[in-house]
Amino acid sequence: METIFDDVGNGLRAPAQTHGALYAPSRIDMAGKLFLGVAIGLGLGFGMANAG
Repeated sequence: METIFDDVGNGLRAPAQTHGALYAPSRIDMAGKLFLGVAIGLGLGFGMANAG
């Protein structure tokens, strides 16, 4: 039981290692491009529906 608390203590003292932080800028860029593509597509769709 004591080893569990030792592991928890070591985990809290150790710095967090996030491998996803390396790819965060590219993920944000891809999400922005996806959002922009959806916005343009919806705008064209609504524009064509109103015109036609």
